[in-house]
Amino acid sequence: MIGVAAELCGVHPQTLRQYERLGLVIPSRVGAKNRLYSDEDIARVRRIQRLTQQMGVNLAGVEIILKLLDDMDDLRRDLEGQMQEYATDVERRVQALFANTSTPIRADEPLLPVPKFSTRVKSDL
Repeated sequence: MIGVAAELCGVHPQTLRQYERLGLVIPSRVGAKNRLYSDEDIARVRRIQRLTQQMGVNLAGVEIILKLLDDMDDLRRDLEGQMQEYATDVERRVQALFANTSTPIRADEPLLPVPKFSTRVKSDL
């Protein structure tokens, strides 16, 4: 609830409402009025407070910083997914080679291909 979240973050409930209006924090809703703040929402509010109070960043700057951090998290998750797919493919290829020892290995083709990682271009800044 907003009162508990405000107390945990050390801010006034109106501050949380302002952050929500600006789109900096998006709590889940129960009904039309009740906001529910997750642990991630609380951590985000604390990050906003640290940026504004300790580092002197205005809310427009906070919005840009949070967007960039969110984009970095998305890219990290995407790269981790691509690495997992690559590792799975490598495991499959190695098992196939060991399963059939009479399979010739071509000299003109790499045993394990070099991964082709791609990044998404997603910024609207």
